[in-house]
Amino acid sequence: MSFDADVVVVGAGAAGIAAARALLARGRTVRVLEAGGRLGGRAFTDTESLGAPFDAGASWIHVAERNPLTPIAQGMGFTLRDERRRVRDILLVRGRPATAGERAAHDAAAEAWEAAAEARDAAGGEDIPLAQAVPRGGPWDATMAYWFSTIISGVEAERFSLRDYVATGLDGGNLQVREGFGTLVARLGEGLPVTLHAPVARLRQDGAGLAAEGGWGVLRARAAIVTVSTGVLAAKGIQFEPELPDEVHAAIAGLPQGLLSKVVLRASGEGRLGLGPFSRLGRMVEGPGDHAMSWMLWPWGRDHAVGFLGGELAWQLAQEGPAAAEAFARAELARYVGAAEVARSFAPGAVVTRWAEDPLFLGAYSHARVGHYGARAALRDAAPGDGRLRFAGEACHPRYAGTVGGAWESGEHAAAAIDATLG
Repeated sequence: MSFDADVVVVGAGAAGIAAARALLARGRTVRVLEAGGRLGGRAFTDTESLGAPFDAGASWIHVAERNPLTPIAQGMGFTLRDERRRVRDILLVRGRPATAGERAAHDAAAEAWEAAAEARDAAGGEDIPLAQAVPRGGPWDATMAYWFSTIISGVEAERFSLRDYVATGLDGGNLQVREGFGTLVARLGEGLPVTLHAPVARLRQDGAGLAAEGGWGVLRARAAIVTVSTGVLAAKGIQFEPELPDEVHAAIAGLPQGLLSKVVLRASGEGRLGLGPFSRLGRMVEGPGDHAMSWMLWPWGRDHAVGFLGGELAWQLAQEGPAAAEAFARAELARYVGAAEVARSFAPGAVVTRWAEDPLFLGAYSHARVGHYGARAALRDAAPGDGRLRFAGEACHPRYAGTVGGAWESGEHAAAAIDATLG
């Protein structure tokens, strides 16, 4: 039987690009099939909507000291900024600026919250929801849960595996990319044998190899690496023949997509609310059902006010549409400067990210359900079809899940595994 390539890579995000580069370096022939019309996947820099680069998806090179993309970005001449500590320039407590004592209590609560999660995990025993392992009832505890879980991880602490939270916790430097993180990832994919607008509807075993099929045609390869999100896999966005083993389905089901959305308002003039570039705004969560947004204003001196919202609220507003998200963001920003100042200082309209609604992603990044903390390694190591089918992506990295660096390393891992299988 003749093959079109040694390996077909499904998806041209960070994992797919890394896998393709690694395979080509090993002398393998590769074809990358990308359902969308661009490179980069969930690392996407929008250069049109705001008149300047805006990272609609991944925004930081996390754990920069150990991230494989840090030296690559530096070598390519990208402009990087380290945001190791995200200090709040304005921290609100029930509608007023926090006092020095309240700021200190806020910072102490953050340290105690994370220490409690780590201590409970280290104690062993069965996996439990993150919410059951951390302090509750203190004045800042709900705020910490909202920040560390709902905003940063895209899921409420009640539904998040404690062990997965601790295992994938991020430390070290967080580098922002002036030209856009998505720009970096897309540039790394330039020149690769990628076919855009080629969604794979079915991946079936075909003699000694696999056949990727879609409305565009059929491509036969000796092996395949699938890098689409666990949201797409769970939704049966790709049909596998034969069906995937039960343990692979279980791993996928154990790693649903959470959601972090961004709402961006643009200044209508030169005014910047008296705040400098990269100013951070945050507030105390005031009780059950209170959904706060986190803000970063004027990144790189641009006229963007970027609001972050996650978890249930993000999913709800995704269903209601961009106008609802914009209205919510304006009301949140009004807590800091007043509704009249928001109306005066910001132009009508907003840019709202749409990761939940996009059928190519169906979410932002993965988290493990309670009791499923081993699902990442299980999906990474799954090797159906006598090892000729592998999976890669941020969900497959047991340490740096949810990051572009984790996706990149998982792509390289899958490429090495496939290369060894092909011999």
